[in-house]
Amino acid sequence: MQINNTYIHTYKNMKTIALIEKGVDGMYTIFTPKIESFIFGSGNTVEEAKADFENSVKEVFEAYRENNDKLPDELIDISFEYKYDIASFFNYYDWINVTKFAKKARINGSLMRHYKGGEYISLKQIAKIENTLHELGNEISKIKLTV
Repeated sequence: MQINNTYIHTYKNMKTIALIEKGVDGMYTIFTPKIESFIFGSGNTVEEAKADFENSVKEVFEAYRENNDKLPDELIDISFEYKYDIASFFNYYDWINVTKFAKKARINGSLMRHYKGGEYISLKQIAKIENTLHELGNEISKIKLTV
């Protein structure tokens, strides 16, 4: 079983999503809302939560194997697509300057810092942030460096 950041699995024409969220306690959690099997991870950082989540996946497989139980169809060749809430995204990609990113996204810097802290964000603001990320990714993918 290979686990990496390109987790996309189709099960009954459905992607298996692993949601990453920052809890009110400040901990980061990862869970799988679109499958019946309970797989969960947590940590003080997104990186710790991902490691715990990946360990949970392995433990689920081991439990089925040790009990000689048939693996549910939804877990065969399972892989995940990580989806982040804003706080989790900026924790995992902590090298992004939030204030400068806010300016690029045309969002008030103070407001963006509140979003980063886990405060409520509207779907409209999420769309602005996601669009800005995609624009940056497209722009960066076209960069050519020289000696």
